[in-house]
Amino acid sequence: MLPWKHLLRPLSALLLAAAVTIVPAATATAAPDRAESAPSRGWNDYSCKPSAAHPHPVVLVHGTFANSVDNWLGLAPYLVNRDYCVFALDYGQLPGVPLVHGLGPIDKSAEQLKVFVDKVLAATGAAEADLVGHSQGGMMPRHYLKFLGGAAKVNALVGIAPDNHGTTLNGLAGLLRYFPAAGDLLSTATPALADQVAGSPFLTRLNAGGDTVPGVRYTVIATRYDEVVTPYRSQFLDGPNVRNVLIQDLCALDLSEHAALGLADRIAFHEVANALDPSHATPTTCLSAIG
Repeated sequence: MLPWKHLLRPLSALLLAAAVTIVPAATATAAPDRAESAPSRGWNDYSCKPSAAHPHPVVLVHGTFANSVDNWLGLAPYLVNRDYCVFALDYGQLPGVPLVHGLGPIDKSAEQLKVFVDKVLAATGAAEADLVGHSQGGMMPRHYLKFLGGAAKVNALVGIAPDNHGTTLNGLAGLLRYFPAAGDLLSTATPALADQVAGSPFLTRLNAGGDTVPGVRYTVIATRYDEVVTPYRSQFLDGPNVRNVLIQDLCALDLSEHAALGLADRIAFHEVANALDPSHATPTTCLSAIG
């Protein structure tokens, strides 16, 4: 058997590779805060005022190794075109790591989300916001809701492929117990990855006493082909005001995996719109891909 030190590098590399599939590589011309500094195709427009039909501004929360632009090139315009005020933040930045975020300690990222939601509510005059997140971005807001007073300021949370109960990365994460040095490296270099491993102290605290808090509507949209958050059913939540959706139950032909579900799947986007406006929801089918 190889000594653990020979397995440390490939184990860490595999964990990082699995996480990076959440988003495509950032373009060299992108700027890490460009979505917050100026409108991007209609979102992050702080002059936007929510309509009577859609009174809650939508805050988009990107995933690990993503940013506020690249993660939302599909969904943000989709919602803007449906008369939503849409905003997106960058969070979890590490010093010296440009363009890709969501890497810092998740509890600290939730504090950044709190500040951003307050900024959006102040600009729009709305009493509450709706949150839509992909991967870590669908799970991290639950810390904000549960521990940072977010439940009073959020109407709904929609998680697209969220790692609500962590991930085993198809069993790979279970190897960490045999190689503690690898876990130490992950915690030091990329705390958010360590926080997202099933059974981590962060997730144990987050899920203790129940998955949800009163006053917030929860929707989880998952795919059976998720190769990053495994097993995929660990994404689902238990509690009142929860709707768990498996996208293949709506369209058996949908082959989207973890990344595609949040980046480009218009069937999932249609279900997001239904979750944001349930009183006007329409059936989600395979034809929603062209709707």
